Amino acid sequence: MDDNMALLVIVDAANVVGSVPDGWWRDRRGAAERLRDRLAADGVPDSFGPAEIVLVVEGAARGVEAVPGVRVETASGSGDDRIVELVAAAGARPRLVVTADRELRRRVTELGADVTGPRSVRG
Repeated sequence: MDDNMALLVIVDAANVVGSVPDGWWRDRRGAAERLRDRLAADGVPDSFGPAEIVLVVEGAARGVEAVPGVRVETASGSGDDRIVELVAAAGARPRLVVTADRELRRRVTELGADVTGPRSVRG
């Protein structure tokens, strides 16, 4: 896969996991690992062509490891700030951010990224 042409999908783990009240707060790391595994198995629905999936974790979800098909980025501070950094670093490459966070949506669209909500990857 040519990483410069593949869609870069950046998933806001905290926001996606927190979008469904299924007890995730009892085990944030486990919830992030389940999301990672779902992404690795199913990819990103409705994406056309190859995609590189990056899961951004923060806080209690730190320590989640990458698996084939999903790169994990651990934010040293704010997950939102790390997502913005990744979007900016990707330049003109097609980018899709998965989040419902309004402020994060504003920040990444200003950088030219597309945005979709958590339902797109919740299954």
